[in-house]
Amino acid sequence: MEGMAQHPVPRTVEEVFSDYKGRRAGLIKALTTDVEKFYQLCDPEKENLCLYGFPNETWEVNLPVEEVPPELPEPALGINFARDGMQEKDWLSLVAVHSDSWLLAVAFYFGARFGFGKNDWKRLFQMINDLPTVFELATGTAKQSKDQLTAHNNGSNSKYKSSGKSRQSESQTKGVKMSAPVKEEVDSGEEEEDDDEQGATCGACGDNYGTDEFWICCDMCEKWFHGKCVKITPAKAEHIKQYKCPGCSIKKPRIG
Repeated sequence: MEGMAQHPVPRTVEEVFSDYKGRRAGLIKALTTDVEKFYQLCDPEKENLCLYGFPNETWEVNLPVEEVPPELPEPALGINFARDGMQEKDWLSLVAVHSDSWLLAVAFYFGARFGFGKNDWKRLFQMINDLPTVFELATGTAKQSKDQLTAHNNGSNSKYKSSGKSRQSESQTKGVKMSAPVKEEVDSGEEEEDDDEQGATCGACGDNYGTDEFWICCDMCEKWFHGKCVKITPAKAEHIKQYKCPGCSIKKPRIG
C-alpha cells in the first residue's frame, strides 16, 4: 500500500495541516470526480475494504493494514458491504462522514505524538475548521453565499471565470448568474474581497478560489469548479451550452 513510508512524517502544526489537506483532497476526488471508479472498486463480493487518502492528494481502496496496532488510525472498515444495500447518494454520504472522522483522527494522532501544546491544538483545529468537510463537498452542502461568489467574479458577467477572460456573448444569451464587481471599487474594496474569497471553494478539490485560475459553474447544482479539476479549458467552455459537473452527469448504476 502507498503510505507513510513514501511521505515525510509531519511534526509541526503547518506540516500536519498540509498532510490533512493532501489526504482530504484525495478523498474528495474519490467521492466526486472519480466517483464512478470508486463505486466500482467497492465490490461487496470482496473482503473488508477501506478508503485511504494520501498526502500527495491521491486515494486508494484497499484492505486494511495487517500491522497490529496500525502505525496510523485506520479508516472505516467494510465500506463496500453497504454499497448495494442503500441508495448510492446515502452510501457516499456515509463514506464521506467516516472519511472526515478518519482525517481528524490522523491529524490529532500526529499532534499527540509530537506533543502539541494548547495553542498548537487550537491553531490546528482552527485551520481545519476553516475548510469545508469532505461530507459537505461530497453532498453539495458546502455553504457558498452569492455574495462570496460575486466577489470572485473578477469582471465576468457569465458563469465562467478566469483571470483575464470573460464571456460576454454567453452572459447575453443566458441568465447572468453573477454580477461583475465594479472596477472602480476594486482598489478600495480589496481587503473585503480578500476576506470573502476565503469562503468560495472548488466543488471537486475543495481549494479556495484563485484569481489566476479558470473556473466553471455547473448549470445543474450551481457549484463552482476549477477548470483543471473537471478537465475543462476556457477554449472548450466556449462551446458548452449547458455544463454538467461530473457529479450531476453520473448515471446511477443498475443494482441487480
